[in-house]
Amino acid sequence: MAVDTSPRSTTWTFVDGEWVEGNPKLIGPTSHAMWLASTVFDGARWFDGISPDLDQHCQRVNRSAVNMGMKPTMTPEEIEALALEGVKKFDGKTAIYIKPMYWAEHGTSYSVVAPDAESTRFALCLFEAPMGTAKPSSLTLSPFRRPSPEVAMTIAKAGSLYPNSGRMIIEAHSRGFDNALALDVNGNVAETASSNIFMVKDGVVMTPIANGTFLAGITRARIIGLLREAGFDVREVTLTPKDFANADEIFTSGNYSKIVPVTKFEERELQEGPVARKALELYMDWARSGGRNDT
Repeated sequence: MAVDTSPRSTTWTFVDGEWVEGNPKLIGPTSHAMWLASTVFDGARWFDGISPDLDQHCQRVNRSAVNMGMKPTMTPEEIEALALEGVKKFDGKTAIYIKPMYWAEHGTSYSVVAPDAESTRFALCLFEAPMGTAKPSSLTLSPFRRPSPEVAMTIAKAGSLYPNSGRMIIEAHSRGFDNALALDVNGNVAETASSNIFMVKDGVVMTPIANGTFLAGITRARIIGLLREAGFDVREVTLTPKDFANADEIFTSGNYSKIVPVTKFEERELQEGPVARKALELYMDWARSGGRNDT
């Protein structure tokens, strides 16, 4: 049976020394990544002629590869240069998602389960993806939890972590919500199924403290820094679902959509708050006036 595997938007991928349009077939049934999940990736954005923090995303994908037991085959600087080269293949009208990836082809000589670092492969995929910035979102508490570092590869941006996120989103959608608030193994808030989370109470901005159970994102760190520079009291602390139930304001941060206000948490309606608006304003001002990687 023929299956349509073409991408849903304009896509270019750099692999094995050349740019290929569309969705190249790279992984076979004997590839380690296919059946034993040795994949890592990262995601940066290009929009309006800029790609904020692209250098940091390129550095992180290499760290993820090392943490997964693989050997990076590209330097962060080479990945960054390739990404900016790839951007020129697009018409410049639509935002682009920049996705560097590593995976293993084989297992080691001593165990098929462990990835063979020498078999590491690299691809850089760019595809058109409109920004969902500032589009209000609804949030519910997920029955599923984030794993701890002792039971999952949480020190890498690993593809194997995302089925858990996927089931969180599916379950949330089945109850009429856009996204899910995920707890860690101790019952404290970690993040959402797809982004980092912030809340505001009595003027204080709070976000869960990084504890190894979730990816403390590059955009999250940027927002924390910008808000602090603007005079906000921003604290990384342990937070519970009750804290979010009583919050004055909730918003998320992430590379894909940057800042998203939460206008409904469980059955409680919230207004799009001034801190979320200010965070987005600060981020865009920073990106457009001094952020690296301008094209």
